[in-house]
Amino acid sequence: MERELTLMAVHAHPDDEVLGTGGVFARYAEEGIRTVLVTCTNGEQGDGPGGVKPGEPGHDEAAVRARRLEELNDSVAHLGIEHVELLGYRDSGMDGWEGNQAKDAFANVSFEEAVGRLAALMERYRPQVVVTYDENGNYGHPDHIQANRIALAAAEATGIPDKLYYTAVPRERIAEMFAALRAAGAAEIQDLPEDFGTPEELITTVVDVAPYVERKRKALQAHASQGDSIFLLRMPEEVQHRALSYEAFVRHFSRVTAAAEREDDLFDGLREA
Repeated sequence: MERELTLMAVHAHPDDEVLGTGGVFARYAEEGIRTVLVTCTNGEQGDGPGGVKPGEPGHDEAAVRARRLEELNDSVAHLGIEHVELLGYRDSGMDGWEGNQAKDAFANVSFEEAVGRLAALMERYRPQVVVTYDENGNYGHPDHIQANRIALAAAEATGIPDKLYYTAVPRERIAEMFAALRAAGAAEIQDLPEDFGTPEELITTVVDVAPYVERKRKALQAHASQGDSIFLLRMPEEVQHRALSYEAFVRHFSRVTAAAEREDDLFDGLREA
């Protein structure tokens, strides 16, 4: 039986689906490829009303969770994502936060159980392409790192994905964009760490998603409760379009011999296979 072409992205929190994969979700959904989003946590450690942080007066985890899952529903509607699977784990918070210590935080739950649940989803949807974060979770967030670990383990246990990718922020491109913003007088733009982002030579795949920039913007706006998520929307429109018009990836593994070394399509080598 021929497998339906399927993209699965494994993300840590509501809103993570937009910046790194919102464009490919919208593009491939429009092309008739089945799209599956796995969101591992409910985002309880996100911002409360007025940007209040966990542990500060007015931060209610239950209310934040409800709001963020509601925002997620709005976001995926803009991106055309067909299937959303919630693992429902508790948000661990940023590295060093008190939430890291919670026994039921995603970073601390049974690794075998989490892998088993994700593996079951891979068995159900049988995705040829899986996308997640790199080994450092792109920036060291405990939940992103755990998402990477369970995605790799589930892919290995099932043997189902033909290709697995890490989302990437091209170091050179982002540095140029931030330098241009500072030169234009954007006071809130700070210097980036020298090791921020992925070196260009490591990036294997860049997908043009320019036709879907407006959908990505609307998906970001859907996550209005999270100031960090909508930071980009405070930038000049030209900068927004530049940042949202492509998505970059590092191919972690591929069983597809027909795929090119440098790709512009996550399904390169799979469409006629």
